[in-house]
Amino acid sequence: MQQIPDVFTPLDLGFTQIKNRFLMGSMHTGLEEAGDGFKKLARFYQERAKGGVGLIVTGGIAPNLQGRLHPLGCQLSFPWQLKKHKYLTRAVHDAGSKICLQILHAGRYGYHPLCVSASSTKSPISKFKARKITHLEIKKTIFDFANTARLAQKAGYDGVEIMGSEGYFINQFLAPRTNSRTDKYGGSLENRMRLALEIVESTRKKVGSDFIIIFRVSMLDLVDNGLSFDEVITFSKELEKVGVTIINTGIGWHEARVPTIATMVPRKAFVWITEKVKKEINIPIVATNRINNLEDANSIIQSGQADMISMARPYLADPEFVNKAHAGKIEQINTCIACNQACLDHIFVNKMTSCLVNPKACHEDEFTNDKSTSPKNIAVLGAGPAGISFAIEASKRGHKVTIFEEKSEIGGQFNIAKNIPGKEEFKETIRYFNNQIKELEINLKLNTSITKNDLEELKQYDEIIFSTGISPRVPQIEGINHEKCISYPDLLLGKKSAGQKVAIIGAGGIGFDVGEFLAHNPNHLPTSLDKEAFLKEWGIDQNYKQRGAVQPKETPASEREIYLLQRKETKHGKNLGKTTGWIHRQSLKDKKVKMIGGAQYKKIDHQGLHIEVNGKVQVLAVDNVIICAGQTSNNDLYNYFKENTQLSCHLIGGAHTAMEIDAKRAINQGVRLANKI
Repeated sequence: MQQIPDVFTPLDLGFTQIKNRFLMGSMHTGLEEAGDGFKKLARFYQERAKGGVGLIVTGGIAPNLQGRLHPLGCQLSFPWQLKKHKYLTRAVHDAGSKICLQILHAGRYGYHPLCVSASSTKSPISKFKARKITHLEIKKTIFDFANTARLAQKAGYDGVEIMGSEGYFINQFLAPRTNSRTDKYGGSLENRMRLALEIVESTRKKVGSDFIIIFRVSMLDLVDNGLSFDEVITFSKELEKVGVTIINTGIGWHEARVPTIATMVPRKAFVWITEKVKKEINIPIVATNRINNLEDANSIIQSGQADMISMARPYLADPEFVNKAHAGKIEQINTCIACNQACLDHIFVNKMTSCLVNPKACHEDEFTNDKSTSPKNIAVLGAGPAGISFAIEASKRGHKVTIFEEKSEIGGQFNIAKNIPGKEEFKETIRYFNNQIKELEINLKLNTSITKNDLEELKQYDEIIFSTGISPRVPQIEGINHEKCISYPDLLLGKKSAGQKVAIIGAGGIGFDVGEFLAHNPNHLPTSLDKEAFLKEWGIDQNYKQRGAVQPKETPASEREIYLLQRKETKHGKNLGKTTGWIHRQSLKDKKVKMIGGAQYKKIDHQGLHIEVNGKVQVLAVDNVIICAGQTSNNDLYNYFKENTQLSCHLIGGAHTAMEIDAKRAINQGVRLANKI
């Protein structure tokens, strides 16, 4: 009987073998363009290779100047550029893994005036209008792809991935949405896929038969006038014929108004389309998007839905993911929560990639893994993300750590976040924290408050870390203590409940979270935990009746009538994450949440919330008013001990800065401080 493969089974490609089914998917880090960035990138990839991943795909590298993502974007076109790439290939090979270079031509997504596309069009997310590429330039571009692949081979890469999805250049030729050409590269599918097939043919001719060519196919464009399902199948079969080794799954154009990888997307939400395509082709296929745990990865392989599993952000969160999974240490994996706050949100504003739950990612050379030469006895006051992150890192470095937490559980603000529909993944970080505390034998004292009277207790410690968190800010509004008023922690932690008509004061991240919480029917699963409901809510058609697999949305009705108010006249949620803010705004808009800007809060009484907007006074006859008006730092205890004792005190997390609840900053502060002490 043939053994059913799992994620740890090698994948035989004939001319080579990948040691397991784990593929680290392509992601741009910002190191590609940084000074001395490739040496840092080599360290980054080597850590993941040491962590057990079988195959790594680099961030996108342009084949020519026109194809760059931005003016200073990374390009591989000349032999003198090989040296820095050899840092990567040597580092990964020394750690026992394989690595492929992704060749990405941005097309009309290029952030520069030289961008070209199949036709003269402008992307709704781009600043520059793309020029229609000429026939001669097409021939040159095909040569450039093959040339980049050959140079990659010389640099020691095991293969290349040709980026044909997400709405980039090749995808722009494939889809009628962006291809209105009348020559042999436009019109029929045969013509529209000609460019892609000629790129693969030319590349295969350049690199020979013993070189991996992955092609990333846009299986769901999720935009109007994209590819049809039959076209996806026909195209995939043609790719197989011209020498592609592996087909990778691409989901959604960047301009699609459908979330595809954010935390509110259900786990393995798009494996169904990979499974459909796999039934039609004979070469290995890769499943991707919102796969972040061993159980799901294994089930996909064992059920025959795919041959490999692509994860990118999970290896930011934990470079040891594969080794821990193989050793059965599932609870010790630092799970990716798909928040996007330090990875994609950074890249889209030209900042270096990192990870909210692992600030060492892409910054490996800034941290030490060495044990401290002078171990200390350290007290941590507060078991929120900042305090726990410090305690874990300090303990790993050999310090003796005791955590004092006044509540009955760890997690701080994460215990609020995990209750928001669509943010259930935050439970995974709390799980990881708890297991690290046990694994590292950190002394955790719950239900234990430290006050000004505990000086003698604290004298035994060499360092005191104050991670005492925040308190909700109480705005100066007449009637703020009225029984209609509820603080957001009381609401989200279940201490109080809201009526059917609710006003939310404050339209920052917490305000949007509260809106989502109040709009959700508690008797139904959140769509983040219900794939079928998610697909309907965002207009994704599993039957693929229309091009791009789009259909009208079926948004669940809001559980309540909700007003979301802010003093500012700017767009609601303006400062939300670059890659997720639009999702939160769209979600509440679809649920008919009324957004009011430029509001002056007059008073709160039995009638409701009295406001003035554009000089007009009105009363919102609501049952409750939820206060989401910011936070204040709990730093009084730190200030007292700093000023009145000789103790060595440090302040981190929300207690340090409470402008916004920022777990990214809090965890980063904790880990970095632990590396200095």
